[in-house]
Amino acid sequence: MPGLIGKKIGMTSVFGVDGKNIPCTVIEAGPCVVTQLRTVEKDGYAAVQLAYDEITEKHTSKPLKGHFAKAGTTPRRKLVEFSADFNGELKLGDVVGLNDVFEGVKFVDVVGTSKGKGFQGVVKRHGFAGVGGKTHGQHNRLRHPGSLGASSWPSRVFPGMRMAGHMGNERVKVQNLTIVKIIPENNLIVVKGSVPGAKGSYLILEA
Repeated sequence: MPGLIGKKIGMTSVFGVDGKNIPCTVIEAGPCVVTQLRTVEKDGYAAVQLAYDEITEKHTSKPLKGHFAKAGTTPRRKLVEFSADFNGELKLGDVVGLNDVFEGVKFVDVVGTSKGKGFQGVVKRHGFAGVGGKTHGQHNRLRHPGSLGASSWPSRVFPGMRMAGHMGNERVKVQNLTIVKIIPENNLIVVKGSVPGAKGSYLILEA
């Protein structure tokens, strides 16, 4: 399997072999259930669909109830497809755990949704310095973007200009995070550094 679905538990720190304090993120990864197998012959591509985080049938739509019943498992909240040629090794209803994916692996890529910051100005969103000092009538422009470079030509603002706008709440992938520790009995994996998202948000871990 190329990956697992997980949930961000929070951050902590551990001491390395050299005595340095390492900031780490604790992630609950799996166990995940195989709910669909896609093949090149039938679907045009090979993939494995995994489901994570068990929920009650009350909070599941009828189509999804049938989907999970076909796989012989209880309803789950999160579904993710992983591009993989399973070569008949997996079947519907199989449970995939930490050791099945990350045994002997030293690095992991983590995909998540970053925290939403709402509508932000150019100083917070892009790191602009603002217009400058408070003298010469500049009292109300400390965090403004300054000139946009549009005059009689081109009489418009070019697309892609760094301006104020919606910040955060987007898909972010952090690559090559070092795996510090794996605790398979609790389905926990500890990685060095930070990962996108708030506590309790879903993550995709790729080996």
